[in-house]
Amino acid sequence: MIELIDIEKTYPGKQGLIHVLRGVNAVFPRGESIGILGQNGAGKSTLLRIMCGVEGATFGEVRRDVAVSWPLGFSGSFAGNLTGAENLRFVCRIYDADIAEVTDFVARFSELGISMHEPVKTYSTGMRSRLAFALSMAIRFQVYVIDEALAAGDVAFQRKCNQIFHERRAGADVIMVSHAIQMIKQYCTRAGVLNGGKLTMYDTIDEANEYYLRAIS
Repeated sequence: MIELIDIEKTYPGKQGLIHVLRGVNAVFPRGESIGILGQNGAGKSTLLRIMCGVEGATFGEVRRDVAVSWPLGFSGSFAGNLTGAENLRFVCRIYDADIAEVTDFVARFSELGISMHEPVKTYSTGMRSRLAFALSMAIRFQVYVIDEALAAGDVAFQRKCNQIFHERRAGADVIMVSHAIQMIKQYCTRAGVLNGGKLTMYDTIDEANEYYLRAIS
């Protein structure tokens, strides 16, 4: 289960604080895959990063009793001066994963070749995404989080990502943020809407979409 308690998030702006999230409270139980609808700029990505621990909240608490992935394909936490392999080993130590097994999987899946031993700061955006996605599939999680799209890259790589993710999500849950209802319906069983910094949860995806369409009209 993941529980959000009074989550606030602010950023400094030119004319004072920008309130992205305003007292968000929600429970994401095991056995459910949940989508969050919201317009671009609503704070969906921020909320997702807070939920999985990549970013901290300004105020409030996140409680987790499950292993939660970082956003699939998210490479913002890599240390640019370290090589792909060094970043991999660092992540393995955090998650207590077998370095040899993870290295073998990531090397084969990412197809980065010798670039695995080059600094991540020299990678293209696509290369960073390949490394991040492969790493998130190499370590088993109970909850996978998706920010808009499952994976970047060419059609062949996306097909490979979809196949391995289909295998990994057996017995796991998904939390996904998107502004596209079809993406939510593909991966989730119910949904909520993030609007004005507040998150409202609904019993069905259709109910959430109805509210979302009214909110943006």
